[in-house]
Amino acid sequence: MIKINLLPIRASKRKESARQQLLILIVSLLIVVGLALAAYSFLLIKISSTNKEIARSEQEIQELKSKIGKIKDLEKLKADVQKKLDVLNQLRRGKSGPVHRLSTLSSAVPDKLWLTGYTESPTGVKVTGVAFTEELIASFMRSLQESEDFTNVELVVSEQLEMAGMKLKKFELSMSLKNQATPPGAQAQNPKSPAAPPQPPPPPPSAQTQK
Repeated sequence: MIKINLLPIRASKRKESARQQLLILIVSLLIVVGLALAAYSFLLIKISSTNKEIARSEQEIQELKSKIGKIKDLEKLKADVQKKLDVLNQLRRGKSGPVHRLSTLSSAVPDKLWLTGYTESPTGVKVTGVAFTEELIASFMRSLQESEDFTNVELVVSEQLEMAGMKLKKFELSMSLKNQATPPGAQAQNPKSPAAPPQPPPPPPSAQTQK
């Protein structure tokens, strides 16, 4: 009777199975490590992108804060001018005179328009200021033209001005007072100045040489 020893074959199969399991384990570990590295790289890219967005947002916030500060400065300037006009309004006497004209001027000023100067002379009024847009200047001119104190409102100067990093419109207006409007053909004459008295005729030639 022939006997066959199967132990070496079984041992070889066990070794082969162990090798396959070890190979599968190594491949699985490599896949897991690869996936972990990919996820880590993705997180790094996401974090970098988020940090850039945060930095850009912080820069925009700083720019907005700067603009808000400049607008607050302009609002403070407007408040100071308004206080001065309020004081003049409190000193108003009646409904006529320079104080009333200043009150009319203050009422005609729209938002985002600020006056920087007011000059009144016997021949008219000059007003200077700044505004955000030309439309605000045009609205201000219409309000003055429709008021009971001013007429012949004209735009003398309109130019670009940069103040506190903001682009504004600098303007100068000239106008006449309704109760002192200059009649046509008499623009060179001062309405408050009396007419010059007539000069006496020159003496005859004989009187000029007589001593």
